[in-house]
Amino acid sequence: MTGQAGAAGPAAAELRAQLTALLPGVRAFAIPMRAKFRGITVREGALIQGPAGWGEFSPFAEYGPRECARWLACALEAACAGWPAPARDRVGVNVTVPAVGPDRAREIVAGSGCRTAKVKVAEPGQPDREDIARVEAVRDAIGRDGRVRVDANGGWSVEHAARMLRALAPFGLEYAEQPCASLAELAELRRLVEVPLAADESIRKAEDPLAVRAAGAADIVVLKAQPLGGVRAALRVAEACGLPVVVSSAVESSVGLAAGVALAAALPELPYDCGLATMSLLTGDVTAEPLAAEHGMLPARPAVPDPERLSAWEADPAPWAARMLAAAGFLGAGS
Repeated sequence: MTGQAGAAGPAAAELRAQLTALLPGVRAFAIPMRAKFRGITVREGALIQGPAGWGEFSPFAEYGPRECARWLACALEAACAGWPAPARDRVGVNVTVPAVGPDRAREIVAGSGCRTAKVKVAEPGQPDREDIARVEAVRDAIGRDGRVRVDANGGWSVEHAARMLRALAPFGLEYAEQPCASLAELAELRRLVEVPLAADESIRKAEDPLAVRAAGAADIVVLKAQPLGGVRAALRVAEACGLPVVVSSAVESSVGLAAGVALAAALPELPYDCGLATMSLLTGDVTAEPLAAEHGMLPARPAVPDPERLSAWEADPAPWAARMLAAAGFLGAGS
């Protein structure tokens, strides 16, 4: 994935030198989640402080050093370079509804203040009827004028996805995010259904994220700052894709979330609400002023850890420093 892990040559060497200088100050956190999300119940990560502010490095446990290099590039950008100038000072966001029961789904939406809801579907072990009941409850809670989108994280086959999207059509889906795993499947599904399709994993895990457009696999691209190597790298992907963008989070603390908001704020156009209101999924935060949505909006601003809040969730930084060092060897190495 050309250019997604930072820059090659001297620029990569400079990033590694910056990391070496910042490593002694690495702080790690482990924050329990309110509900299982993406198979985890505790969100873990590390924070680094540099001349431009704080950056977050929180790749998931299964990611190896090469993939982690992009997450590290994002953290170093925030800490050492800062972000591009924003085009807007706040961004619209959706509320995220995990794979919970209908009653809980209604509560989450009703208490969010958001005009858009993203509903997790295709949770392993759950039958289709639970997905349908959850989406129906969300539509009921958000009202006729609200927007509802679903996210399957690549969990359906083409046939299954087509069947489910038709079953969910009465609830007026704005789009379906990553209903199938591969580009070929998405392209096939797109010819079978009228619901717009958004590509997430197909962008951040592909050898070439621009292949999504070339394959005719999606109407919308979902971009995340950490997995793509930072705000500037994600902006380059957005420009090259030439498709409408939804910016989403990787369920970070407010420090990492701020990079996603910076990306959304810097985009020339932002036609969709973003998946950045994920602080509600965590039981705490590392800052005294969390980036929590108010009336469906998030402000574009950095987040600074609070010593007391950080100490409440502090974890051993040594494993995270080791992961950073391993990832640093792949800075500038593409995918």
